[in-house]
Amino acid sequence: MQHTCHDLVNLFNELFASTEQTVLVGGASEPLYRPSTPDELLHQVIFTHDYYASALHEIAHWCIAGKERRQLVDYGYWYKPDGRNLAEQILFEQVEVKPQAIEWHFSLAAGVNFNISLDNLAGETHSTSDFQQKVYQQAWLYFETGLPLRAEKFKNRLLEFYDRSAVYYQSLLGELA
Repeated sequence: MQHTCHDLVNLFNELFASTEQTVLVGGASEPLYRPSTPDELLHQVIFTHDYYASALHEIAHWCIAGKERRQLVDYGYWYKPDGRNLAEQILFEQVEVKPQAIEWHFSLAAGVNFNISLDNLAGETHSTSDFQQKVYQQAWLYFETGLPLRAEKFKNRLLEFYDRSAVYYQSLLGELA
């Protein structure tokens, strides 16, 4: 089955447009979360261009953002683009562990490859394996304790749409074992 961003937009919007007043929007040059305004009645999870992985990643961020954070542009988080120094990179990684662990679950549910991202090609990084281990541990914890509610709903919709329920846990155990 072909994986398209159009499918992700439809799946997300079917699940969350009316219940959470939130839609998934693609085609941007940079990802962004934009809360509703008097002129724009729905919150928007905006992903980069038409990149499938970008959509899954931005959905993962939205799935863990609390109600108060979902009222703030980009959930109120600090973000500095590529070119971060080591201290800035460590701060970046601290907020990326959970979203990337959820994105990993989404990728397995959809049957697409997942790649850890340090998102800092022109900056300083420390050990990629340290960050990868933290994401791995969080993904395993989610496997044992369950994903956050919105993430679980979306993961289950991906499993249904891509007909991967029978192989998801086998794939997950193969990746995380």
